[in-house]
Amino acid sequence: MRGLMMDRPLLISSLIEYGAEVHATSQIVSRRVEGDIHRYSFVEARSRIARLAQGLLELGVRPGDRVATIAWNGYRHFELYYAISGIGAVCHTINPRLFPEQIVYVLNHAADRILFTDLTFVPLVEKIAPAVDALETVVLMADDGPAAEAGLEGAAGYETLLKDSADGFKWPEFDENTAAGLCYTSGTTGNPKGVLYSHRSNVLHALAALAAGEVHLTQHDRVLPVVPLFHVNAWGLPYAVPLTGSTLVFPGPGLDGASLFDLMDAEGVTSAWGVPTIWFGLLAEMDKRGAKPGALEAVVVGGAAPPRAMIERFEHNYGLDVCHGWGMTEMSPIGSLCLLRPDMDALSPEQKIDVKTRQGRRLFGVEMKIVGDDGENLPHDGVAFGELHVRGPFITSGYYEDEIANETAFDDHGWFRTGDVAKIDPDGYMAIVDRTKDMIKSGGEWISSIDLENAAAGHPDLLEAAVIARPHPKWGERPLLVAVSREGVTLAPDDVRAFLEDKVASWWIPDDVVFVAELPHTATGKVRKSTLRQQFKDYVLPGAGD
Repeated sequence: MRGLMMDRPLLISSLIEYGAEVHATSQIVSRRVEGDIHRYSFVEARSRIARLAQGLLELGVRPGDRVATIAWNGYRHFELYYAISGIGAVCHTINPRLFPEQIVYVLNHAADRILFTDLTFVPLVEKIAPAVDALETVVLMADDGPAAEAGLEGAAGYETLLKDSADGFKWPEFDENTAAGLCYTSGTTGNPKGVLYSHRSNVLHALAALAAGEVHLTQHDRVLPVVPLFHVNAWGLPYAVPLTGSTLVFPGPGLDGASLFDLMDAEGVTSAWGVPTIWFGLLAEMDKRGAKPGALEAVVVGGAAPPRAMIERFEHNYGLDVCHGWGMTEMSPIGSLCLLRPDMDALSPEQKIDVKTRQGRRLFGVEMKIVGDDGENLPHDGVAFGELHVRGPFITSGYYEDEIANETAFDDHGWFRTGDVAKIDPDGYMAIVDRTKDMIKSGGEWISSIDLENAAAGHPDLLEAAVIARPHPKWGERPLLVAVSREGVTLAPDDVRAFLEDKVASWWIPDDVVFVAELPHTATGKVRKSTLRQQFKDYVLPGAGD
């Protein structure tokens, strides 16, 4: 027997319609590429989005067409999120930090017909456009004057597209499982892989994130997504915020610590979301000024595990609430958020940090299990660890037109294999131990490169640290720590090893520490371990060559 409820589709267009009606006075504030500040209400945003949607139709965009963006976080990029998917097309956000060859690959793989780009990326587009097969039109996301002066031959102007469009646009209705967005992984090995989101999955993900608990997304909050719109839906914020009425503050290209501090301070930002590399820069600026941005209350950290020392500095030095999150491109992307239960209020500050270093409890809709080497499920006892598998309504069921990748992406029961090694405690708090390919097996025992890196990152004179395995004739593998020290500081390997003596097990202490000017990073800010392993493939640990 079916229930007698109306069958109304979950569509992305309904989110901005709700925001414009219920939270009409909430704002979207953007620092533009041009350097000035743009601000408007959700009502004004909805009007421009509708005119843009009409303009896209007049350009010949049809349901199922892929429309690409290479742009910073700003109001025009936000408008594209809604206008493209709202007419049944697919918003393909491209990470400009990918190698040019990878950008060409994803544009061709997706068969994008139209590309929207900020003025910043005109030189990049000029370089790659001749190699993109299906590309018909490039639209410059700027006022008419700067767009005309950019000099990109045959390019259209964004504002002209809107001005020539008629008002009174009404959103079409279609199946909620219609594709809405396309995002490619950063491609640490092989070509990037496409994840194709649906209207249903994005709406459910937004609702699940808001249901997780207090993540500083109320109508009284002013939220700054440093996490980019060009990757994994800016962690779902463009879809969640119109539901809550929070003010969105977009940073544009100004992602350094000083620029972020000034914008947060001037705009009264109460919470900000971003990856650890961004927060290192903001913390350095806060230390320099001896203060936090005036209204800032919380930071959400994801993309990579933040070192314990970072959480401690935010919380103990500046009184900020840190929420640690975990997810993947394949998960829309948030899978868990680390929020303390009410009964944890009585914990000591150090005990609270102990909890906050974990990746947290699953969102509604995300099921998790940990699997041993034998394929059997492991207990959620906080001790056993294995590969983390997930499933749910906003988790990929397969990479876009990539059967080779799909062959190994799922287990025999259809769960997605994350590649993360994790443990889950009886209270449901999940902690990532490592990536399956980054675990170090020494003398038959496992060493977590993540835990060792986080311990090393607590050294006051280290900016960043990464751990990789190197062969050892006796132990099989031993850890090598590759580190970046602060400018003007000279450290010896034994200085770091001594620092770690009371922080990790004695047999975890790295056999050597090598200092480099910088660590290689992926396009999403994670340390590229594959590059490090190649860089140190001939490195012999002390005593290992005897």
